[in-house]
Amino acid sequence: MRILFIGDVFGRAGRDILHDHLPRLQREHAIDLTIVNGENSAAGFGITPQIAEEFFASNVDVITTGNHVWDKKEIYDYLAGKNGDAANAARLLRPANYPASSPGHGLYEGKTKTGAAYAVINVQGRVFMVDNDDPFRAVDELLKRVKAKVVFVDVHAEVTSEKMAMGWYLDGRVTAVVGTHTHVPTADQRVLPRGTAFCTDVGMTGPYDSVIGVEKEQVLQRFLTNMPGKFSPATGDPWLCAVVVDADEQNGKARSIEHLILKDQPESSPRAAEKK
Repeated sequence: MRILFIGDVFGRAGRDILHDHLPRLQREHAIDLTIVNGENSAAGFGITPQIAEEFFASNVDVITTGNHVWDKKEIYDYLAGKNGDAANAARLLRPANYPASSPGHGLYEGKTKTGAAYAVINVQGRVFMVDNDDPFRAVDELLKRVKAKVVFVDVHAEVTSEKMAMGWYLDGRVTAVVGTHTHVPTADQRVLPRGTAFCTDVGMTGPYDSVIGVEKEQVLQRFLTNMPGKFSPATGDPWLCAVVVDADEQNGKARSIEHLILKDQPESSPRAAEKK
């Protein structure tokens, strides 16, 4: 099974580069399963039902999130299956280690178009983030229910050590553990000794003429004055950051992991061509 995971999609710039290049990436890398972290896709903060449906219409199979999943109130009922397509809503995950009363779920089990079973798990770290349930034990509990051999884990965390620890903790028990949240791609992708693909942070899919997606001047003002101010999503220099994991469907082990960083050129973008 060939799995494409696209890191934190930030604002319109991130959505545009994803929609422009996803079909080609899926074709060129013979992708069977596409997963996208979409928690920053709505102007940098949260995700809306409309954006989720747009992702699914673009052949995204599963959407993971993180701490910003609750930023748009209209997503609450959608996550609970009360607003929109309930089958699609099940494919939009929130971190599994939030309280059980929170809308939505942190696990999705499905099958590819060829009938191969897979599971996607989404958890959130605790260091320098809200004090949720233990993400390590949350994954343990979910794995007791999972029947698929191929299991992909998005660990949305602030601290690199917590993400690395999750990789080692799950090595040999899941197909892949990838980190999200910091919006900075790391160069440590590898297959761990027992067969789990790992990358500390896949990186942001969005505007890199920014400070982790936000207009530079606004962030500089915050650092220089320590005064609050509005943050707006940047638009310039969009990159798409992703990993491709090749997995053995029979035993769930990863054969390889490749880090992709696509830097969009305005003249090559289909959307740019449409505007001319």
